[in-house]
Amino acid sequence: MGVIKYYGHSFFEVTLLGIDGREKSILIDPWAENPLSPVKPGDFKGRRIDYIFVTHDHGDHLGNAIEIARLTGGKIVGVYEVALYAEEQGLESIGGNIGGALRIPDLEVVLTPALHSSTRGAPVGVVVRGRDLSLYHAGDTGLFSEMSLISELYSPDVALLPIGGHFTMGIREAVKAVELLEPKLVIPMHYNTFPLIKADPYVFKKIVEEKYGVKVVVLNPGESITYP
Repeated sequence: MGVIKYYGHSFFEVTLLGIDGREKSILIDPWAENPLSPVKPGDFKGRRIDYIFVTHDHGDHLGNAIEIARLTGGKIVGVYEVALYAEEQGLESIGGNIGGALRIPDLEVVLTPALHSSTRGAPVGVVVRGRDLSLYHAGDTGLFSEMSLISELYSPDVALLPIGGHFTMGIREAVKAVELLEPKLVIPMHYNTFPLIKADPYVFKKIVEEKYGVKVVVLNPGESITYP
């Protein structure tokens, strides 16, 4: 079983079985100082975090990755330029690019396109696959038709999708993304952190479940769900 815990904005902690059969703990876009977060960077001190995935270098996604990596020893994984930045800070990192799976022995990790901006390298989404869970974190992105290829190639069980609009997909676009991705479960993210990205996740949930029959789980910051 995989456990997905939400800390607000786009920050998730995921526990899953790796390809090697051992439990892995990962963080994605760890902005622990976001206004909705129930945790702070120091709360991770002494914990085992295997990988810290960063979809792009905007402050609300790179967030506290550097500090948390120092506290936990977790490897920062992201596009080459973000990984290089982490190395310049004296941290261990794995840098890749959009394409095939990264050379990570205990998880299958693929960086996917994201329609957004970034200072260091290209913005990305990420697919993480272990033995018991295949998860797609879209990062910050607009809608793009090649999401159907993410479905075809990687069959994510769970999709973490932004719905807040203005900087990313809004509800209308995220609903279409569900159609293209065909996940079994969707968790909305990147909304209500500040007024510009105000959105009602229950409107999104109602539309998706009625239109496609795909389960949508709205997690409040600090809540988690076990999958399957």
